[in-house]
Amino acid sequence: MNHLHIALWGVLPYLVLAVLIMGTAWRYRYDRFGFTTRSSQLHEHRLLSIGGPLFHYGLLFVVAGHVIGLLVPETLTESLHVHEWLYHANALLVGGTAGLATLAGLAILLYRRARVPAVRAGTSRSDRVVYPVLVCVILAGLTATATTLRPDSYDYRLGVSVWFRSLFALDPDVTAMAGAPLAYQVHAVLGMTLFALWPFSRLVHAFTAPVAYLARPYVVYRSRGVPATRRAAAVSGSSGPRTGRVGGRGGTGRGR
Repeated sequence: MNHLHIALWGVLPYLVLAVLIMGTAWRYRYDRFGFTTRSSQLHEHRLLSIGGPLFHYGLLFVVAGHVIGLLVPETLTESLHVHEWLYHANALLVGGTAGLATLAGLAILLYRRARVPAVRAGTSRSDRVVYPVLVCVILAGLTATATTLRPDSYDYRLGVSVWFRSLFALDPDVTAMAGAPLAYQVHAVLGMTLFALWPFSRLVHAFTAPVAYLARPYVVYRSRGVPATRRAAAVSGSSGPRTGRVGGRGGTGRGR
């Protein structure tokens, strides 16, 4: 274990986490109304309606797969009598499909951004930095997933996952990550780079997901018109005749 391994797998994750938290707080403090995707739907809708769902739903499955793969230890799945070959086959099928869907959706969105002049004009400098990193992260992840096709492939649950969980204990297992194949190491470094850039790009809109919508109270709608029976009941139940109208010619006086 050399100094580079310690810097990459023992120090860099905490630096990225600090940048992510403090950068997001700074962005919220000074650019609260910038927590948005800067939607360009008015400029072009057809490609967006295809690439947007492909990218976002694919990304949700990719994130879910990473959470399960990195946080759920192998001993837990064994205790649930989930065979290792079944776990890896499911991860390969679902993870590979989700990764390809995410890549296809991102390719459509990038093509749309380059093809539509109004959308291209709205591309910021941070977008030009983040998009290539995002593409490389997805490609590196697909490459790492493809390496699991071999029967004697690397078991990331005994290496990368152990390193990732050790970060939460503030005792990073540098050796576990240093022994991972290059594809996994490149994927991890690119992923940390993406999270470091996250607060300073349009990706920050992910933190504004409408979670409160699930607990929002019902909206009460009232009809504009009043049924005749209710109107008659209201008139008959009034305390007396009306003596005038506000702003009218009769009654107590002329309104101005």
